[in-house]
Amino acid sequence: MKGLSRRSLFGACLACGSAHLGLTATPIQAQGSGWSPPASAQRCPSRWGPNDRRGSMNLLTPERMRDAAGMIREGRKVELGHMLSQEMPFFGTRRFDVHLKQLFMNPQANRRGSNEELVVGEIAQVGTQFDGFPHQTIGDETYNCVNVPSISTRGGFTEMGIETVGTIMTRGVLMDVAGLKGVQTLPDDYEITVQDLEEALRRQRVELREGDAMIINTGWGHLWGRDNARYVRGCPGIGVAAAEWLIQRNPLLLGSDNWPVECAPSKTMPNASLPVHQIALVVNGVHLLENMNLAEMVSTGRSEFCFMMQPLRMRGFTGSTVAPAAMF
Repeated sequence: MKGLSRRSLFGACLACGSAHLGLTATPIQAQGSGWSPPASAQRCPSRWGPNDRRGSMNLLTPERMRDAAGMIREGRKVELGHMLSQEMPFFGTRRFDVHLKQLFMNPQANRRGSNEELVVGEIAQVGTQFDGFPHQTIGDETYNCVNVPSISTRGGFTEMGIETVGTIMTRGVLMDVAGLKGVQTLPDDYEITVQDLEEALRRQRVELREGDAMIINTGWGHLWGRDNARYVRGCPGIGVAAAEWLIQRNPLLLGSDNWPVECAPSKTMPNASLPVHQIALVVNGVHLLENMNLAEMVSTGRSEFCFMMQPLRMRGFTGSTVAPAAMF
């Protein structure tokens, strides 16, 4: 096994644990094929060295930001995030309760009234959300084999919190797999293949480049707020092979209009829990952007654009609710 790269090795492995269901990730026993997530020595150090904590964000160079800004010609903006509300789909014990603190009248003569709101719930893993590295593990290790207990405190993580990511501005590429198949929404259990991605790119006459925000349209976002029970039960998405194919092209991030980016449950690894999460976040240091709202972007017919997003600067958080946008 020493002759295999950490990426090709993971293509045949089973994965473990998922924070999406409120579970702690732990190594699974070898099943069926006898594979399991790669050992620490086989996936670390990362391509950027043993002390790296930024992963794919190392690709966010000034040149790429300037090139992305140059794509804005029409002055048009398309929102790629869903609205935060109490009608969103939720997983497990996640919640987002809003309580309006209504009209407080200040005592001064000018009768200045003010309104506020109190939110009780999660702000890192609800709505359109961006996953940080400590969000997922292989056993008790996250990206670059950092021991999670060693960076955990009651108030958050001391390393790789979502506040370390900062503003993202790069070229975005939308791969419309639902459009390729001639449907609004892919079947519930459809696992997107490498061939699907290649055909979508050819059909749209666009290519992937290093440092892109690589985004996949499955059509699953049409269920958001309309059929939440179906939305969270499972979803179409990329399979392990497609994920590795995309990661080999050095994305800045991988995104989709479903809740895990990947097909859930996995069809190529039915005994594993969200293996692409481990392949992307833990093994390769590639962030995931979930629950995107892609309907308007698909309707424009555009495949490439300037992608902008800034995670909330929440110290030590596992992720952030975000409001990404496409500009062209």
